[in-house]
Amino acid sequence: MKKQLIGLGVACLTATAALAPAVASAQEVKKGGTAIVHMISEQRILNPALRASTGVYNISGKIVEPLIDKSYDGYVPVLATEWSGSNDGLTITVKLRENIRWHDGEDFTCEDVSYTAIEMWKKLLNYSSALQANLESVDCPDPHTAVFNYSKPMPIDLFVAAMPDLGHPMPKHLYEGTDILNNPYNTAPVGTGPFKFVEYERGQYVMAEKNEDYWREGYPYLDRIVWRFIKDKSAAAAALEAGEVHESGFIGVSMADVVRLSEDDRFDVGTQGYENNVAHSTVEFNHRNPILADVKVRQAMYHGLDIDYAIDTIMRGFAAPGRGPVPQAGGANYTDDVTTYPYDVELAKEMLDEAGYPVKDDGFRFKLRHRPAPWGEYTQLWGEYFAQAMREIDIDVEILTNDAPGFLNGVYRDHDFDTANGWHQFRSDPAVSTTVWLRSGQAEGTPWTNQFGWKSEEMDQMIDDAASELDPETRAEMYHAIQRKAMEEVPVIFAIEHPFISVTSKKLMNHHNTPRWNSSSWYDLWLDE
Repeated sequence: MKKQLIGLGVACLTATAALAPAVASAQEVKKGGTAIVHMISEQRILNPALRASTGVYNISGKIVEPLIDKSYDGYVPVLATEWSGSNDGLTITVKLRENIRWHDGEDFTCEDVSYTAIEMWKKLLNYSSALQANLESVDCPDPHTAVFNYSKPMPIDLFVAAMPDLGHPMPKHLYEGTDILNNPYNTAPVGTGPFKFVEYERGQYVMAEKNEDYWREGYPYLDRIVWRFIKDKSAAAAALEAGEVHESGFIGVSMADVVRLSEDDRFDVGTQGYENNVAHSTVEFNHRNPILADVKVRQAMYHGLDIDYAIDTIMRGFAAPGRGPVPQAGGANYTDDVTTYPYDVELAKEMLDEAGYPVKDDGFRFKLRHRPAPWGEYTQLWGEYFAQAMREIDIDVEILTNDAPGFLNGVYRDHDFDTANGWHQFRSDPAVSTTVWLRSGQAEGTPWTNQFGWKSEEMDQMIDDAASELDPETRAEMYHAIQRKAMEEVPVIFAIEHPFISVTSKKLMNHHNTPRWNSSSWYDLWLDE
């Protein structure tokens, strides 16, 4: 298996056999113990109803549960037990699990779902504020029935696909009447999950312990989970090898160490468990810069990127060229019948000349200030490669280094950049997270949304129409049209699509057994030591 991993290349985007998780079927489960997980960056918030983020889910997913989760067999009930939609798409009824208690002992009811949906999912949660824009109310005919009422049709398949990431209820009794964004429970979450929050030592770790009253009888197996913040990738790899850390996800170590550790029999290394977390590496433009507002300039810059070279050298083959905002994992909603921009330095130079940006006396056409996201080695390398590639077509690029808050504020709040690169996750359906990168009108400062100064009324209408279309085939055709328009106008370059990779100690059993495992609850994870 490990020899195979190195040469998976593009195939790893669709194959699920890249990582063979240790499972409990062959031996008796051992209860107890502490799983130690590597986190590369600090988390400012741990409330998944306020921040849709892999870093948040990696921790809070064990503490706070969604209504619905996703397994390899499809969508599965968690805090919801069943769901249905009206024929006109204006009403969705969700039955809630009974006899569930928050970690502080209070009952979980429809009132928690209603409050969270209106006050957090609709108003404050990135991605969800666009998804739930047409949500009018959530009625509670009884404590365990939630009725979502929409002003425009909400396809039931879209609603369900959104729930694993954008469907975490929070306790109304701890938030009502408070300043939600500054509520202390945002960093000390109270949930219904298999683990209860214990402590957040800034810059060091987060700790959660077993919920002895968890509703799944006999679970969880572990006594506790500790998430250790280790920014240095080499130090993280060393901690894995020393047995001080059991798991590093989301490409938390360098690609060189990924390859090296895949040859170590103590670890499972691969892409399984991320099928619901395929990502695009992006190049983002600040369209407030009149140079970058010119589509010909953006198209020329796209021609100046050698995507195949970047895939081979930066991603070690674990990627495929992007074809717009929907990746291959989008299934029927994906198409490769779009405009593409093959690497062609001379054509890029000609296009820039024609756009009115010739080379000046200093040897450059213009200068850009570029912010690479600090999400790991490969985003930094992408930033360096972007600067190098742009200089080949006579564009001077200054790289602005920043920590996570500096990047998020600089790009999405202050708009203090010309170009930026990072990554964006596809979450099951284009309307869940993807189209917020293209639709105008996103709340000011919301991370990972269209804060780029680009607005197309035609694209806005296309996005709105697709989100409320009830027929799946018609809806897929609408997303194909959105892909084509995005590739023609290039408001954002969705340069490559790639899965994430985990390095996991074989002492962890039942790992990566769902398509969003690192974000899921780990109620059945156990430690063989």
